[in-house]
Amino acid sequence: MYKERGFFMSLKLFEVAGTHIFSMSAIVMVLFFVFAIIVVGYLLGKINIKGVSLGTAAIFLVALVVGHFKGVAFGDNGIAAWIADVEAQDAVNFYFKLIQSFGLILFVTSVGLIAGPTFFKNLKKNAKSYVLLGAIIIAAGAGVCALITLLVPDMNSAMSVGLLSGALTSTPAFAAAQEAIGESSPVFKEIAVGHAVAYPFGVIGVVLFVQIVPKVLKANMDEERAKLTSVDTGEESPLKQKKLFEMDKFGLGAFALTVLTGAILGCINIPLGAGSFNLGTTGGPLIMGLIFGHFGRIGKLSMKVNKHLLEVFQEWGLVLFLIGAGVDGGAGFVQTLEKYGPLLFLWGALMTIIPLFIGFFLAKKVLKLSLFNNLGSITGGMTSTPALGALINTSGTPNVASAYAATYPIALVLVVLASQFLTYL
Repeated sequence: MYKERGFFMSLKLFEVAGTHIFSMSAIVMVLFFVFAIIVVGYLLGKINIKGVSLGTAAIFLVALVVGHFKGVAFGDNGIAAWIADVEAQDAVNFYFKLIQSFGLILFVTSVGLIAGPTFFKNLKKNAKSYVLLGAIIIAAGAGVCALITLLVPDMNSAMSVGLLSGALTSTPAFAAAQEAIGESSPVFKEIAVGHAVAYPFGVIGVVLFVQIVPKVLKANMDEERAKLTSVDTGEESPLKQKKLFEMDKFGLGAFALTVLTGAILGCINIPLGAGSFNLGTTGGPLIMGLIFGHFGRIGKLSMKVNKHLLEVFQEWGLVLFLIGAGVDGGAGFVQTLEKYGPLLFLWGALMTIIPLFIGFFLAKKVLKLSLFNNLGSITGGMTSTPALGALINTSGTPNVASAYAATYPIALVLVVLASQFLTYL
């Protein structure tokens, strides 16, 4: 089964880490690097070139560098090898995986709860456009992948599909390709190589795109925000709200319940072809966040969460996710490029850039979506959580998540199917 490797998948690492999973040396080392990456990343993200900055995404770049240098110096064990207690190495790898999954859950749940009040009205208005756009973006990426497989000398389907999954930052697509190829295949490992090479640009490319486009178009940000927030938010009157039972004054209990139900929804396997797929750590909590954010309650139980708490969780979650993804993706990145050549990076970049531009111009010229609905749909079609975070900061409103959430599921299903199909080329 090809499912998103999130929190529940990470728990399997307990079996590997064994009795050293709670090693204090491992915990201290991981915390040191987490906070060091945050400090350096935020400073780097403040660098502004003609109005464009990496912002929070700079943390991903710093984590990539850390992942690279620990890989060069210490081989496959990476940062874990810096710990005197060699038996704690697997524990360190577990902690970074857990940090990535925990951060993703915090981020998407917060985004869902914030954007929930406007989601369903926006979906009702633009549902067909979102579905079509998600399909076009994945079809464009799959088309580029197929052409590269057929036309580039020495390129095989395993490597190219790995590039596609990295270019679209899609773990389910990566897992689908691995299952379709099979571990017994001599090219099985090349899927991971392609994914690792294309993933960094898959993140940074879309992050920069959603920041640069509004500036190139000289968009009136206030007008564009107004197009998203003009719908009725559906908030209940204060009198009605007072009648609801609140678990705590901040809404932490409501947030936890949203995560819990989202995690359960994300684990439900849906038959698809020879295997199955699920919404995973991204889709499950996001959808439940949107539902609870829209209705604001379950019977007499209030599901309202303090706005400032959600804003903190949103930022903190994105930071943790980028650190985990960056450290993991940085190991062996340069060595892989040296082995397979820089053109491999170019092919992966094309699988990111071409769907981006095709999707954007289709949404703008044909579907006539407003700018932020357009860009929100692009982040969903590219299955790019970091780009959604960048777009929220650029637009100044979390309501762009409505378009992301509407486009993401169709893109998720289609990229899994495309990855399975393309392995037969």
